[in-house]
Amino acid sequence: MDEVTVRHNEKMKRIKAARDEMMKTKTEEKGLIIVHTGAGKGKSSSGFGMIMRCIAHGMPCAVVQFIKGKWKTGEKTFLRERFADECRFFVSGEGFTWETQDRERDVAAARAGWEKAKEFILDPEIRFVMLDEINIALRYDYLDIDEVVDFLLTQKPAMTHVCLTGRNAKPELIEAADLVTEMTLTKHPFKDGVKAQKGVEF
Repeated sequence: MDEVTVRHNEKMKRIKAARDEMMKTKTEEKGLIIVHTGAGKGKSSSGFGMIMRCIAHGMPCAVVQFIKGKWKTGEKTFLRERFADECRFFVSGEGFTWETQDRERDVAAARAGWEKAKEFILDPEIRFVMLDEINIALRYDYLDIDEVVDFLLTQKPAMTHVCLTGRNAKPELIEAADLVTEMTLTKHPFKDGVKAQKGVEF
């Protein structure tokens, strides 16, 4: 072997040894509170990626979709038509707030979604619950952030994962979460006049 390959192999051995030692300390298992937020694209997409993983691992899961309402999204069609037994899918809301123009209806829809979310989370058979765009409902105070955080911290079963998506996650939720990812917007075609694309945005 040449000198570059030898140095590379030695470096990889050191990294593996250090990682093996680190992994010995990672033994706890728990149901995670996961938050996907930020101005960038990919929050819901990442959550639905985890739904696919759960289905592949035989883990029953559920989705409560806030805000998006009557949108015909690919993920909703896919899960309802092909994986209805593995993943329950509940739609709450009638569209974005600027479309409904009715705060009382939006609040009622958010409340209905939250009640269904609690039902799914407390179901002992369901292992992963995705609350898609709930951060928007929380941002506009359609739901009480303290109520949501308290439920997640005190009533969520120990091994159930809950993923909450949407921009502008409230600080209280970020503080309570185990895993928080902020999607950063670097560039988006919408700013150049390109509308939402099937298969990419919905």
